[in-house]
Amino acid sequence: MTISFDDFEKVDLRSGTIIKAEEFARAKKPAYKVWVDFGEQIGIKQTSAQVTAHYTLESLIGKQVVGCVNLGTKNIAGFTSEFLLVGFADQNEAICLITVEPKVPNGKKLM
Repeated sequence: MTISFDDFEKVDLRSGTIIKAEEFARAKKPAYKVWVDFGEQIGIKQTSAQVTAHYTLESLIGKQVVGCVNLGTKNIAGFTSEFLLVGFADQNEAICLITVEPKVPNGKKLM
């Protein structure tokens, strides 16, 4: 399926830095609660992420990631998810986060 460039521009993918992560015991599948700083304009947003196969809580802190920040909110087991943390599935379907290197300012839009 082909989309227009105008459609692509509607997807708001931004850089951010993980500032907090904790276990998400109520999730149906193993997951973490993750808080990401998307800079002054967007602020700190929270989400649930099934990334436990490749990341520990400690390894997530300070990691610069990419998130889709304009999908609205979603209730996941009583926790409000405010954005989608994006990544690729590996050969075992475990998620590998899209990261940013070298670092860029938080809140930069993917171009």
